[in-house]
Amino acid sequence: MPSLKSLRTRINSVKSTRKITQAMKMVAASKLKRAQGQAEAARPYAERMERMLATLAASVASSPTAPKLLVGTGRQDVHLLVVVSADRGLCGGFNAAVGRFARARIRALEEAGRTVKLFTIGRKGRDYLRREYARQIVGEVSFIGRKSIGFDDAAQVAERVTALFAAGEFDVCTLIYNRFRSVISQVPSEQPLIPAALPAAATEGAEGARAVFEYEPAEEEILASLLPRNLAVQIYRALLESAAGEQGARMTAMDNATRNAGDMIARLTLSYNRQRQANITKELIEIISGAEAV
Repeated sequence: MPSLKSLRTRINSVKSTRKITQAMKMVAASKLKRAQGQAEAARPYAERMERMLATLAASVASSPTAPKLLVGTGRQDVHLLVVVSADRGLCGGFNAAVGRFARARIRALEEAGRTVKLFTIGRKGRDYLRREYARQIVGEVSFIGRKSIGFDDAAQVAERVTALFAAGEFDVCTLIYNRFRSVISQVPSEQPLIPAALPAAATEGAEGARAVFEYEPAEEEILASLLPRNLAVQIYRALLESAAGEQGARMTAMDNATRNAGDMIARLTLSYNRQRQANITKELIEIISGAEAV
């Protein structure tokens, strides 16, 4: 049976932990509103960019002069997975979920005879995948210590991915990240980057668009400038979605930790009161027994 002193010490320790988790929950909640707003604002722009590419690419995709970022290399031997995760923990299963999703994707590709390379964004995803696939990591980026992530950061990542593609390091590039759905729901998702993902519906309607619009300069020149920017836009959207999901997951995890700490304090307090009452009863019995013996 633990002593009263050890119970008091443990109760105080759990109370201190509860104060920390409450503070972290409030901080995450304040950051979540801004991150969620940025993620939701980026979605229409990224989707509109995809539709514009579909319109431009309708007649270019089959051309021998089509940009490689649009049509790829024509092979699917080497896949590059760009995995987006958080730089910090204490956010429940947020990082583990995207890590498991990436690992399942890696195994599926390797079973199909493909070569897989990894580019990690975020320290936690890098550490998760490095345990098993350290030799396959060809690049990594961490934004730890940064208050916010800007479009320039995504553009730098896009430049590194484009440089790897230009060097012939891979044939297909896929982006893996946690898509923000709600405070309690972040869904691991994947999106093709190279070759560019073109919505089927937009592609089907592109012929009608071409009957109305004429492009100058030619579509190939526009795409050569637009495709690298689209790469940065899609990566930026994934970074914002991941940032919003991280704060939502952290707020939920800290709320659960605070509730668990409260339950533990209640159980420890009950044990403390029972032990204290038992000690008092024992002392009274000893006093009465001594008095009767006299």
